[in-house]
Amino acid sequence: MWRRTAPLFPASSSRNNRSTKALLQRPDVARLLAALNCAGEEARIVGGAVRDALMRHPAGDIDVATTLLPEDVMAIARREGWKVVPTGLAHGTVTIIINRTPYEVTTLRRDVETDGRRAVVAFTRDFAEDAFRRDFTINALSLAPDGTVHDYATGLADAQAGLVRFMGDAETRIAEDYLRILRFFRFHASHGAGDLDETSLMACGHLKAGMTRLSRERIRQELLKLLAAKGAVDVLRRMDMLGFSTVILPGVEWDIGALQHFAHLETRLKRPPDAILRLSALAGAAVDLQDALKLSNHDQARITAANAFSREACQVLQDSSAIRSLVFRAGPDAFQDALMLDAARSRLSTKTLLACLRTAATVLSDPPVNPFSSADVAALGIAPGPRMGRILKMAGDLWLAEGLPDDPPRHAAMLRQAMQTTAD
Repeated sequence: MWRRTAPLFPASSSRNNRSTKALLQRPDVARLLAALNCAGEEARIVGGAVRDALMRHPAGDIDVATTLLPEDVMAIARREGWKVVPTGLAHGTVTIIINRTPYEVTTLRRDVETDGRRAVVAFTRDFAEDAFRRDFTINALSLAPDGTVHDYATGLADAQAGLVRFMGDAETRIAEDYLRILRFFRFHASHGAGDLDETSLMACGHLKAGMTRLSRERIRQELLKLLAAKGAVDVLRRMDMLGFSTVILPGVEWDIGALQHFAHLETRLKRPPDAILRLSALAGAAVDLQDALKLSNHDQARITAANAFSREACQVLQDSSAIRSLVFRAGPDAFQDALMLDAARSRLSTKTLLACLRTAATVLSDPPVNPFSSADVAALGIAPGPRMGRILKMAGDLWLAEGLPDDPPRHAAMLRQAMQTTAD
C-alpha cells in the first residue's frame, strides 16, 4: 500500500520565470498540451524540462504527465495526426512524435510495490501522489499550461539554491531504486551548488551496499553521465573518500588526480567533456572495463588503444618523425586520445601539450598511409598468396623502421628487398 513517507508540504507555485514561459511557447508543446487538456483532464510538463528551465540549463527532452489513461492519450494523438509509439504501456508511457520530436506522455502514477530495481505502479489522478514517487525535489516540479509551476515540497527553493536532495524520506526513495544513489551524485555534479546535502549523503552511505543489486549497464549509464558533468571531479573525489568507488568499480583504484588534470586540460583546450577518456583516466591501471561496466566494443577498443600508446605519446612531443610513426601505428584518433591520457597522468602542462598538438597538426591533417599495395607486389610478378602477404608485411616494417619516408624510389627499393628476403 502506497503511503507518503514525509508530511506533504503545502503546494507552492511560481509564474514569473521567462525560461518556463519560453518552454510553453514552443508551438508543438503548446499544441500537445492543448490537445491533452480537454474534457476535465489535465496535463503538465514534468521533471527535467521544468528543472532545467528554472535552473538555466540547456533544454533536453520534454516529458508530460497527464490524468488521461494511455489508451485515451493514443486516441487523442492519432486524431491530431501525430505518430504514436506505445513505449511503456505497463507503466503508462506513450511517446508522441510531433514534427520528428518525441514527447513522452505518462499517466500519473503511484508506486504499489518496489524492490530496489523496478516498481509496480497504479494509475492515479493526483499530481501530488505522482510527485512524491519521484527521486529529488527539483525533479518533482510540474508546469501547467497557464505557466504555474507546481511544487509539492521544496523544489522551487532547492532549484534556486542548487540543492539536490531526495523527495520525502531519503532512505525510502533510495530503497525504491538503488540507482538513485548514483543519480544523487550525478545531479549534484551537474546541477548542484555548494556542499552535498548531508541528509541525502548519509542515506546514500547507509544503503550503498544495495547498489550491488543493480545491473552493470545501469551503473555504466549513470557513471558516464556523472563523468561528463561540470562538477564531476569534486563529486567523484568525495565518493572515493566515502568508499563508493569499491561498490561502483570493485577492484579498481581510482586516480582522481589524473581525472582532475584531464578535466583541466579539456577546459584549457576548450574541448567538451569526454566521458570515455575521463573514465580511463579515473580507472588508472585498469584497462579492461568491458565486463565491469558492460562497455560497448567500440568504447572498450578506444580505451584499449589509448592506453596502449599513451606511454609513448608524450615522449615524442618534439620529434616530428616519431610523431608520424606513432600516428600511423595508432591512427589519428587513438593518437590524440593517447596524448590526452598521457598528459593527464604525467600532469603535463597545457603549454607543453599545445606545443605537441601544433607539431602534430600537419601529420594529423594528412596522416601517413602505407605506400605498399598488393598491386605493387603483383607488378613484380608475385601471384596472390601467402608470399605476397609476407612481402607486404616486411616492406611495411622496413618503411616504419626508417621513419615512414615519403620517397617513392625508396619505397620501390624496400619492396624489392622484401621480395628478395622472403621465400616461396
